[in-house]
Amino acid sequence: MDDFHLRVMVADDHPVTLLGIAHSLRGASGIEVVGTASSSTELIDALDQEPCDVLVLDYVMPDGKYGDGQALISMILRRYPEVRIVTITMVDDPAVLGAIQKLGVTCILSKSDAMAHIVTAVHAAHTGGQYLSPTVVALLDDQEASGTTRKLSVREAEIVRLFRAGYKVGEIATQLHRSKQTISAQKVAAMRKLGLTRDADLIRYSGTETQQAPQDGQEQA
Repeated sequence: MDDFHLRVMVADDHPVTLLGIAHSLRGASGIEVVGTASSSTELIDALDQEPCDVLVLDYVMPDGKYGDGQALISMILRRYPEVRIVTITMVDDPAVLGAIQKLGVTCILSKSDAMAHIVTAVHAAHTGGQYLSPTVVALLDDQEASGTTRKLSVREAEIVRLFRAGYKVGEIATQLHRSKQTISAQKVAAMRKLGLTRDADLIRYSGTETQQAPQDGQEQA
């Protein structure tokens, strides 16, 4: 149909990035930007009011009552199963990128790459395909080539990311809907796999030497 428009929503807590992504999409034929959001609160309100086909979602978007990262993606996939997601991020941790894929998101873009990848990724997501921008591909390829045996689970990778972002154990527990004891134990397990003994070392951890485990395992709250 000539009048078909792919309905896209954009969520990013950085105003300049949000404007840039929306502008790039509005300039593409067959794409209609139906809404934007700068927090998870605004995003969920928008999704409740305006249906969309594809959501372009910033992975790290800390403001808002629904959190960000894996918790927000999981909620969106459960609540709006018809919506396809393109995740954009500055995260350079292969374990986190692998965890995003494990959730079922097959289109991931690095903010280090050109904005031109957005349109291609949106079309790929809508058709159920995969699209990874060059930086994401390089990070995942480096991880595979390293042959490391140290593997973080999906949950451990997210805890490491949040801890490095400045969240305390109690805050992480609240965001991930787990007990403080569970989060603390998983943080210790992640540090052990990474060969780290101090919180300061974990904060400085670059993320280039880990590999996501095939499965997240059985976790208890």
